[in-house]
Amino acid sequence: MAKLYFYYSAMNAGKTTTLLQSAHNYAERGMRTHILTPALDDRAGRGVVASRIGLSSQATAFSRDDDLQRCIERDIAAHGPLHCVLVDEAQFLTRAQVWQLTEIVDRLRIPVLCYGLRTDFRGELFEGSQYLLAWADEIDEIKTICHTGKKATMTVRVDEHGRAVQDGPQVEIGGNERYVSVSRAQFKAVTAGEGRIDPMQAPLPLERT
Repeated sequence: MAKLYFYYSAMNAGKTTTLLQSAHNYAERGMRTHILTPALDDRAGRGVVASRIGLSSQATAFSRDDDLQRCIERDIAAHGPLHCVLVDEAQFLTRAQVWQLTEIVDRLRIPVLCYGLRTDFRGELFEGSQYLLAWADEIDEIKTICHTGKKATMTVRVDEHGRAVQDGPQVEIGGNERYVSVSRAQFKAVTAGEGRIDPMQAPLPLERT
């Protein structure tokens, strides 16, 4: 039975790597997939999904106004049966687009796997994540770790001095130089001005709790 899946994490947990591995697994079995990625995230080029470890794939770039159900229906009409839809950076979906993904699952009977952040640099839900958490059939966390060794659940936006940034637009594309995954305790500390974070600091071994 087709389902809508939401795999979430903080930054740098390997979400895109996992997405590309899933696409590869389908391809190995002779099954066709369609990858969707937000047009606003063009760090690897428009319509390209790329992981930090060097894996990449072509994808369909979508904007906030695009109807994703119609996009997939056009793909099926042009290329035949589709076995899975994968969505990178799913936090940037709109409410309407998450609903369209549920229609792909419920009406077209195609599983949809979404990968994205749960919260922004202020600890607030993204629109896409909010409705995926509400409407997905299955929700799973992809874990990563804080530089303290604890599990990282939050993402901090930092300036060039490692200070947490608390103002600005919710969406600001960036990588390791701009965002750091931290534990909730570290998030509270740095956003309260109690310390700095080195974006390039290697995490310590995971603390067992």
